Amino acid sequence: MHIFVTGATGWVGSAVVDDLLNAGHRVTGLARSMEKAERLAATGADVLLGTLEDLDILREAAAAADAVIHTAFNHDFSKFLENAAGDQRVIEALGDALEGSDRPLLVTSGLSGLPRGATEADLPNPAAPRKSEAAARALAARGIRAATVRLAPSVHGIGDHGFVPMLADLARRTGVSAYIEEAENCWSGVHRLDAARLYRLALEQGVTEAAYHAVADEAVPFRQIATVIGRRLGLPVAARPREHFGWFAMMAGADMAASSRRTRALLNWQPAGPGLLEEIDRPVYYGA
Repeated sequence: MHIFVTGATGWVGSAVVDDLLNAGHRVTGLARSMEKAERLAATGADVLLGTLEDLDILREAAAAADAVIHTAFNHDFSKFLENAAGDQRVIEALGDALEGSDRPLLVTSGLSGLPRGATEADLPNPAAPRKSEAAARALAARGIRAATVRLAPSVHGIGDHGFVPMLADLARRTGVSAYIEEAENCWSGVHRLDAARLYRLALEQGVTEAAYHAVADEAVPFRQIATVIGRRLGLPVAARPREHFGWFAMMAGADMAASSRRTRALLNWQPAGPGLLEEIDRPVYYGA
């Protein structure tokens, strides 16, 4: 299968590319700079130079592929609404290129805005600012085989630069590894390589679902995450008001526990990587 991957040099996308290539698929990956293009080419993937603003280029690449995986997203939270709107335009463009065919599109989103213990059947909050899944569902309503992979809030592994490292940086700056004082929320987690394999399995299975859950650890208390970070950094662990977390307060207090039971059964997906607490309890996770 020839698969076009956006975000092919990113944290999740690069693992997806490696997994697809190792399984014998052909991959064309989007890269926005020569440096990233060279790194991608070294994996054995074909390279398409371009950005998420180059919608015509994205349409052409999608039209030439047997399937599309969209992992790219601009995570500059100072322009989140603008980036979410851009992401919606990209998904619509990819869908336009696939319309009238049976070729699948897998879109990436998260678990924010879903109820505690969410299953694959639960619908996202329509008021959520990120429209990735809404855009995929709109394409599916037009007869396009589009689905969403919902990533756990922590996609962990060595080299992680996501939410847990952000919490560690905050702890270093403030001298305390904090959790929100009134919250008893949980996060879910998945190892990066397990998440990558899920994308491939969904494509190979035929993309029969509207949503898949890339969730290995279904409910990890946020306070336990803070406890491990504090121990590893030699800092106290304590409750703090939401203001302590600044713009990250919404995520720090979010309850993002979720089930992946249906995904596991449909795809025979069995996460094999370290669990979230085990992973972040390694010195190398903090640059040691």
